[in-house]
Amino acid sequence: MNLRPAPKEPADINLTPLIDVVFLLLIFFMVSTTFSRDSELSIELPAAAAEAQKRRPDSIEVAIDAQGRFYVNGRQLLNTQSKTLRQALETAAGESEAPPIIISADAKTPHQAVVQIMDAARQLGFVRLTFATRLVPDSDR
Repeated sequence: MNLRPAPKEPADINLTPLIDVVFLLLIFFMVSTTFSRDSELSIELPAAAAEAQKRRPDSIEVAIDAQGRFYVNGRQLLNTQSKTLRQALETAAGESEAPPIIISADAKTPHQAVVQIMDAARQLGFVRLTFATRLVPDSDR
C-alpha cells in the first residue's frame, strides 16, 4: 500500500491567451486614437483697416500675379516649381536665419500658389509670414 501522495507537477501558466489579449488591446488603441496636428506655421494676418506697417529691411516680399507667377523681391522666377521657389527664398534671405516673408497675392491667384509659398517657407524654417492687403476705405464697407 502506497500512502505517499502522487508527485505534483509544477503549476504552469499559459501565456498565449494573455499575449493575444494584450495584442488585441494594442491594435484597438492604435486604431481608435486620434492624433492632433499642431500648426507648423505661425501666420500674422493684418487687418485691412489697420495702418500700413513699415517694411523691415530684412523682409522678403513674395508676389503672385493672377496667372500664378512668382516674384521674389520684384524679380520674376523662371518657373513655379517648389525647388526654384526655395532657392529664391534662400538667396533673398542671405545671412538672415528667419526673415519675415510678406505674401502679396492677386485676388484671382490660385490657392495652390499661396500654399506652395507657405510650404517652401516652412521647409526652410521661415515661420514669420504676413499677408499684404489693401486698405479698404470706410465708405466701401
